Amino acid sequence: MFAIIELGAKQFKVAPEQIFTAEKTGSIVGNTFDAKVLLLSDNNKVNIGSPALSSAKVTLKVLEDLKADKIHGFKYKKRKNYKRAWGHRQQMQKLQVVSING
Repeated sequence: MFAIIELGAKQFKVAPEQIFTAEKTGSIVGNTFDAKVLLLSDNNKVNIGSPALSSAKVTLKVLEDLKADKIHGFKYKKRKNYKRAWGHRQQMQKLQVVSING
């Protein structure tokens, strides 16, 4: 059994009890929430939503807050004495699939 869910602007293929990281959802550590289910597969039976399945439900639990690896950027213009460096660390969360109901 697996499901394809949407969190933010990204889609994830998840199975029961799976642990994965995704961009921060706004939930607090220890809380559970339901994700939008786009596809649900149980053995040979596949249900596809258009765009989402209203009857299916995937419950996720927030395990911890993380930060992704730092992304470095650099701008440079030759002979103009222009240099600009920047960095960014995306806020992430470690999530666990509690249940998949469909």
